[in-house]
Amino acid sequence: MKIIVHDYAGHPFQVQLSRALAAEGNRVLHAYAGGLQTPRGELVRRGDDPPGFEVTEVPMDENYARHKYSFRRRRGMERAYGRRAAALVEDWRPDVVLSSNTPTETQSAILRACRNADSRFVFWCQDFYSIAVDKLVRKKLPFVGSFIGAYYKHLERQQLRDSDHVVAITDDFKPIMVDQFGARPDKISVIPNWAPLESLPPLAKRNAWSERHGLADKRVLLYTGTLGMKHNPELLLAAAEGLRDDPEARVVVISEGIGADWLRARAAERSLDNLLLLPYQPFEDLPQVLAAGDVLTGVLEEDAGVFSVPSKVLTYLCAGRPILLAVPAVNLAARMVESERAGLTVPPSDIRAYVASARRLIGDPSLASTCAENARAYAERTFDIAAIARRFAPALGL
Repeated sequence: MKIIVHDYAGHPFQVQLSRALAAEGNRVLHAYAGGLQTPRGELVRRGDDPPGFEVTEVPMDENYARHKYSFRRRRGMERAYGRRAAALVEDWRPDVVLSSNTPTETQSAILRACRNADSRFVFWCQDFYSIAVDKLVRKKLPFVGSFIGAYYKHLERQQLRDSDHVVAITDDFKPIMVDQFGARPDKISVIPNWAPLESLPPLAKRNAWSERHGLADKRVLLYTGTLGMKHNPELLLAAAEGLRDDPEARVVVISEGIGADWLRARAAERSLDNLLLLPYQPFEDLPQVLAAGDVLTGVLEEDAGVFSVPSKVLTYLCAGRPILLAVPAVNLAARMVESERAGLTVPPSDIRAYVASARRLIGDPSLASTCAENARAYAERTFDIAAIARRFAPALGL
């Protein structure tokens, strides 16, 4: 079978799925957007890849990262990208397209291309883009924002109804899809996200990366991933301020874009020498990067609720380190960390509790060790890519 897996973001576990589907004898083209500021997976052919596996970058406007937070300019670039992605579908003419992490108007273009190419379309829903757009434009454009938000919800409603199948990453999404967007329940499969376990072995804290950055002998609270509109960098700043009396403690943030720039400016203003900011690191270095952390942390704003499940948390589980989350209690990531006793969670608005929890995990080796063991054990039980690929087979028509 010919399959296009389109992952706009180019994240690690989606391309792992493409490799697993190709290993089953399918011809798989993994497509992603170029030029985004986001953590990336292994988006090149490896020597051990199946013969039917290909990777292609769909060009994105080179100014996208600079204008990401300009609604008008971003929209134009995403629509142009959608036309290029649609052309790829019509040229390649796959049997099925599985599309994830894709902006609403881009997704509509890909769906139309599938109809033109007589290809099945499977919507892999990682988030509700239209709900996020609706919230954003209502804040920025009080008078017309509600109309713009309604337009994007209309588009996403059409996509969910017109898809041949929908894959949701959590049961929390299903009632929203059915009740708010009119999707048919029998067309929805729930397949939770995962992380590429074999590419993320737990390593010793002292390694080439931690030594290169002077972290091998420090107690490190580490954040890696996007710092965008759904994330509050003030929590990481507060952690650095709360730990500045400990000369052996460091807060390390690996990110790019608006949140990282804000942190860099505030850290300079307050002379926070214990806050280290780095750009995204190569995927092949990620195991060493995560091993440098004594505590791995994630943040998510309260209004994200159940609508966003931070994939970084799944990566953290593989690393075998305790996790500290400042996320809504209803979020799947919070429930997972709590139920597996893999770390501590606090409300995203409670900065004092976040700092206290960071100090607790860094200062209690016994608690940290127990949480770390629980985290890795969960990942080993759950992230079997062969079993996960089999779960996608019915949705893809395999």
